[in-house]
Amino acid sequence: MPEPETTGLRVMPPRLPPWLSRAVAPLPLAPLQPALALMLARIGRAHPDLYDRLGEHAEKRFGIDPTDLPFAFVLEPRPGRPQARAVRALPEGLDASIRGPLAGLIGMAEGTLDGDALFFSRVLWVEGDVAASLALRNAIDDARIDFGKLLLGGFGPLGARLADVVRERMRALPVAGGSSWN
Repeated sequence: MPEPETTGLRVMPPRLPPWLSRAVAPLPLAPLQPALALMLARIGRAHPDLYDRLGEHAEKRFGIDPTDLPFAFVLEPRPGRPQARAVRALPEGLDASIRGPLAGLIGMAEGTLDGDALFFSRVLWVEGDVAASLALRNAIDDARIDFGKLLLGGFGPLGARLADVVRERMRALPVAGGSSWN
């Protein structure tokens, strides 16, 4: 396997500063719901076969828990009617859950971080139906979703520039988990 320096992939994601998590903790989650619905709609338009690629796992419920934020997400990627909602804690009865720093989860989805390295270095944790988690990861990985473009692309060149600035600031944050796993 090529070294991360030669592929341009970072092995370890940065982590959000603890003060940011404390600052957003008291905020209500309700305003996130429309943003999540918009993001899923944009993902569906940009990658129409994404949810179909999950095959038998398309009806499963996934918990996505950014460990450096005071909330998590429940994703139901049903083709034609995907849904995501923000929750304070992941509920019982999920088919699978994935936990890790926000930048790791986003980096894995965008293809800028190696999901296998994150898993084996224990930066990301997977619980429950591992086959469903792998199907989700592979579908998202193949799509190479650009979250900055999805979230800020509607603002034209200014949005694209802001997305680039956020990416650069995220790269400047301290690395999660300390040193590399190998």
